[in-house]
Amino acid sequence: MLKDFFIVGIGSFFGGGTRFLVSKVIQSWTFLSFPFGTFAVNIIGCFLIGLFSGMSYGGSLMSPSTKLILTTGFCGGFTTFSTFMNESSSLLKDGNFFYLSLYVFGSLFVGLIAVLAGNQLSKILSL
Repeated sequence: MLKDFFIVGIGSFFGGGTRFLVSKVIQSWTFLSFPFGTFAVNIIGCFLIGLFSGMSYGGSLMSPSTKLILTTGFCGGFTTFSTFMNESSSLLKDGNFFYLSLYVFGSLFVGLIAVLAGNQLSKILSL
């Protein structure tokens, strides 16, 4: 249990740091109030967790410890539900219903597609 705790912690450290960098860079590319940075990291994270989870199904491509550091650790630290909700709340408070709808429904729909795409890629890679 303690070993797994540290494995997840290490993955979370790198995932959170990477989230900060990727989100800031992407957000700096736009002048709109739409939260592109968080949207992008959450979609990328969905793709990665689909890929990593798919790679671990058969057990031959990824050890349990590797799956733990990449999915629960890195992807858990890289993606952010609380920031997604906070930014959604800000869009609501600002009365920006178009961006709010686009952000919430886009995140859910594109996120699900990204998980499925990552999972499909893992199947292709395991052939």
